[in-house]
Amino acid sequence: MEKQRIRFDVNHMMAEQIGERGFTEQELTLAAPKAAEAFRYVRENRGKDMMGWTELPYNQNEVVESILQTAQAVRERFDTFVVLGIGGSALGPIAVQQALNHLHYNELPKEKRRAPKLYVEDNIDPERMAALLDVIDLKTTCFNVISKSGSTSETMSQFLILWDRLKREMGDKAKDHIIATTDAAKGNLIKIAQQEGFTRFVIPDGVGGRFSELCPVGLLAAAVCNVDIRALLAGAAYADELASTDDIYQNAPLMAALMQYLAMQKGYNISVMMPYADSLKFIADWYCQLWAESLGKRYDLNGREVFTGQTPVKALGVTDQHSQVQLYTEGPFDKVITVLGVEKFHAEIGIPEGCADIPAVHFLCGHTLNELINAERMATEYALLKSGHLNQTILLPEVNAFTVGQLMYFYELETAYCGAMLGIHTFDQPGVEEGKNAAYALLGRPGYEEKGAELAQKPGKQDRYII
Repeated sequence: MEKQRIRFDVNHMMAEQIGERGFTEQELTLAAPKAAEAFRYVRENRGKDMMGWTELPYNQNEVVESILQTAQAVRERFDTFVVLGIGGSALGPIAVQQALNHLHYNELPKEKRRAPKLYVEDNIDPERMAALLDVIDLKTTCFNVISKSGSTSETMSQFLILWDRLKREMGDKAKDHIIATTDAAKGNLIKIAQQEGFTRFVIPDGVGGRFSELCPVGLLAAAVCNVDIRALLAGAAYADELASTDDIYQNAPLMAALMQYLAMQKGYNISVMMPYADSLKFIADWYCQLWAESLGKRYDLNGREVFTGQTPVKALGVTDQHSQVQLYTEGPFDKVITVLGVEKFHAEIGIPEGCADIPAVHFLCGHTLNELINAERMATEYALLKSGHLNQTILLPEVNAFTVGQLMYFYELETAYCGAMLGIHTFDQPGVEEGKNAAYALLGRPGYEEKGAELAQKPGKQDRYII
């Protein structure tokens, strides 16, 4: 397993390398007790309340077997698998699919895919729903509707539209096209699933949406598309094993959390994730929700207003060397840039001979795209170092189910540790709930009359400010 170990490099966060804006070893030594306290908090609360996600690598043997059996049945019967979900119910499945399957998976012929096409419908733009219906055949499509509460307006509206069409087209057989992933006993979706006889999977207690990829929320879609979900969980368990000490020089997620915590104290309120691999592109999207929703909080645990958090930004190397890196190297000192690199890609593409009379082009010949992308990654790291902008690197030996599971659990631990250092409720999202409640009131959901009255009292917009 050591050969599959992810490496976390903070050299370019240190003053001895990057200059005055970096951290000294003395600063880390002084902050180490804070990190140790966060480590103890997370360890002591494992599996409790909203930290049920910590046990997902260990407690799902039976459900994994059930998922694999269901996935096999889906592959045998259906040509298309559609996930209906939003937030973590969508971002995790998208990230894993992009990382671990062909980058043009849906365009492959079925004999090469050996599995259904996958669509993850994570928005309610009406044009998007119309477009989906244009490219799928309901008779050969299976829908996985994911909502713990069954009151997620976006997901349930999608369900209502598709369930109505399925019933009209297939009658009593419509239920065979729906799999519900929801709470075991509470909420609307479990009631509907029981009444209609849908196949069901349970979202475990203590697993919030942004921490849910390694439970049935994410594992089912992955398994349908032939991802090795046992290896995903094994990678997560390995990351957990490596994080079994409060020594920041041995526990990479703890060091990562401490670095970001210290950076926030110095006004570095933006966290950029920049993977140098298309396979990891949507890991950055998944991370943005995890980091923003967990750490962006108005109050600390004592009820004091703190307005804390760090804004996550996604970038893609090398694409965004040509759009964002100008800002990162010469702009404000308010960002920590995390570069994700891959040592070994699954393909090697050589650059052939040509343009021998043009030295500025010919120097590329004889190299590979593999060499080029990693050279550009290291060049970006150097440019950031030279300009004195904080940056760190996570290096994957290769992208596979084991390393992706390891990486996702790494970030979940880092988030939990950092939230503990900040002294906030890491696992709630009251700001999200406020928006949800306002939308419910605007659409006339029973029980939200008071919120509707509140909305009616909001200041009216003035025409002179609408240009």
